Amino acid sequence: MTQHQFPRQLMTLAYMASAVLMISYAVWLYAMGEYRDLVVPSFMVLLLLAAFLLHLGQDIRAHLPRLVLLVCTYASVIAALYYQPNTPLIWFGLPMTAAFLLLPLAGAVVLHMTLLPLWWFMPALSQASPTLMMGYVALGLLLALPRWEHARRRALLRATDPNDSECDAYHIDTLKERLHSEYQRSDMLNQRLAVLVIHLPQRDMAEEQFGPRAAEALLSALCTEVYSCCRDHDLLGRADSATFWLVLPDTSESGALLVRDRLQRALSRRVLVETGQVEVRIAACLPCPKEDFEHYLQRLEGRGSALAKR
Repeated sequence: MTQHQFPRQLMTLAYMASAVLMISYAVWLYAMGEYRDLVVPSFMVLLLLAAFLLHLGQDIRAHLPRLVLLVCTYASVIAALYYQPNTPLIWFGLPMTAAFLLLPLAGAVVLHMTLLPLWWFMPALSQASPTLMMGYVALGLLLALPRWEHARRRALLRATDPNDSECDAYHIDTLKERLHSEYQRSDMLNQRLAVLVIHLPQRDMAEEQFGPRAAEALLSALCTEVYSCCRDHDLLGRADSATFWLVLPDTSESGALLVRDRLQRALSRRVLVETGQVEVRIAACLPCPKEDFEHYLQRLEGRGSALAKR
């Protein structure tokens, strides 16, 4: 499961709102005397509260609470459609929408298509018309379109990047533009921003001694581990041949250090044929309050030079 570009405060609000809505639903069922239908919502309340506490205890990755939230959404809607056939079918699209928000695009599409025939076992949908099925498919395509467009633009941007033959990372000019927009957004919304400066000391040696294929393997290992450890909207770009910037929007200093430690551990386990164990030097660099963007860029470049000289 991949974490998407939602601010942490927004996700906190989503967990709180989900728990409050589920509690309200359980209280309503109790007041209506629907004691048989009360079991599932009551259990979902406990799961949502647990997901909220898990969310508060994590800084960067939040796969488990998001998974719990998704399961609770599906379980609640399925229970309502099964025990109460008169439930308005507008709730039919709620779990699908949650899946496209909380899962990677491929995972959401697979889940959407897998559950398509299973929905019709629900009493509320057993007599549904073919129009409803077409609406279900259309809603899935509509929800997938923004994510697909984002992935297409990202792939197109990298396809036109001169450095992409060696590494799946943004060119430094493109990265500076994206960093500038994130810098302005974080300042306007009072959000946190962090950048990890990453240096591969083996890169130049690998190309000189073993050729460009060894250097490409080293860069590929870095990019693979970065994209497996980070979120979809984290940005990786090349500052020079062996130095990279990893932009972490809405991330505190402690969160950046967690990413740094996770990335160092992951890369230390990678062993390449030509260079052996991958060596990496990583430093976190956060903007100071009221700091000018150009001055922040100079600090990032200076941090990269310092890592290269170590």
